[in-house]
Amino acid sequence: MRNRNLEETHLNRARASLRQALSWYGYLRKSGQLSFNPELAGLVKPELEVLNATLSKLDSNLIKIAVFGLVSRGKSAVLNALLGEKILQTGPLNGVTQWPRSVRWQPAGGKIIVELIDTPGLDEIAGESRAQMARDVARQADLILFVVSGDITRTEYQALLDLRQAQKPLILVFNKIDLYPDTDRGAIYQNLQQLGAGHPQGKPLLPDEIVMVAAEPAPLEVRVEWPDGRVSYEWETPPPQIEELQETLLKILNREGRSLLALNALLQAREAEAAIAQKTLDLREQEAEAIIWQFTKYKALAVALNPIAVLDVLGGTFADLALIRALARLYGLPMTSYEAGKIFKTILMSSGGLLIGELGSSFVLGLGKSTAAIASGDNPANITGFAGSAIAQAGIAGYGAYAVGKAAQVYLAKGCTWGELGASTVIQEILSQVDQNTILYRLQQELGLKY
Repeated sequence: MRNRNLEETHLNRARASLRQALSWYGYLRKSGQLSFNPELAGLVKPELEVLNATLSKLDSNLIKIAVFGLVSRGKSAVLNALLGEKILQTGPLNGVTQWPRSVRWQPAGGKIIVELIDTPGLDEIAGESRAQMARDVARQADLILFVVSGDITRTEYQALLDLRQAQKPLILVFNKIDLYPDTDRGAIYQNLQQLGAGHPQGKPLLPDEIVMVAAEPAPLEVRVEWPDGRVSYEWETPPPQIEELQETLLKILNREGRSLLALNALLQAREAEAAIAQKTLDLREQEAEAIIWQFTKYKALAVALNPIAVLDVLGGTFADLALIRALARLYGLPMTSYEAGKIFKTILMSSGGLLIGELGSSFVLGLGKSTAAIASGDNPANITGFAGSAIAQAGIAGYGAYAVGKAAQVYLAKGCTWGELGASTVIQEILSQVDQNTILYRLQQELGLKY
């Protein structure tokens, strides 16, 4: 019951994150910023379509399972065995599957609809286009099956490492076990357990991460004894040995299928938003730089001319907040003073003390400048002291404004990936709640190193 409630929470959080992202970019249209800048509207259209499609997939509860492997490993045969009928073409020649093909599967006892995606062999001709196809399919998949038919070759190992870069849970399927004696089969299984982790020092694959099947067993010669005493020999094809894979998939889908769906949706959303951010940064780089330099000059001049130390610090802070809001408007993000204050606090905490040092230096120099200004009436020579403090303080204030502007530029461009419902935030939240007995646990360890 707890798992079911947790999965529903993950789905709801993912939906809320995607809706927030779409509402923010919808704000661009409503405010007229995309219509005002048709170039940006055209640039971000593919990413907005990805966000909409991902939300629709999330609402449909459709799990996508993609099957990869080298040629002649029996990928299509594995899917046919799962489906219980020969829908996908198989044959003795390499490269029977020429392009990705999808079929629907609803496992007995399962409450989730599954889309199985068959793919061409990863080692066929047209390497770069095939590699791009693999990346595109892996990006859409919620779960990956990697089919081998014996010990992993160097090419297979590299393909496995490449697929793990997609940051998706992966099950290693050891097919054609009917061709190996029990002793050899056990030795290969143990070797696959270690190599399948994708890292020499990685934790060996758990039972849910590696299964053994014989999707299309080789025909066996059978002796037939007739009532009249005659003896003949016939070839019979044994039924597929696919139960272990069926049971494993059903267990995973019922235990954590919705969490898999939510996590993949968030990974896709984060990638789409990162692309939008980069495109926005590139397109508005000159405008952002002009705004930052404008505030840098204004802040430096205001601080230099103001004789009161406390007002230097307060005025400089307000100038930085105004700069953040100006950049937010440039990037089309709705921004309140409260949100600008939170960003400013984040920038202060992550700046390595430089901006905090700027505030302290501003106050100290401001006191010296104030003292010189007060004493200048009795001794005109103190004007020189005032000017020196003002110039030094203006330089520090200008540097602080520029540092705030550049940090805010990058921070704001991330759009919906930050904040309580940001994709990165919800991904961390889901992974922090993963149990060790789930297929998501390995992903938690891998992604945990990158946060």
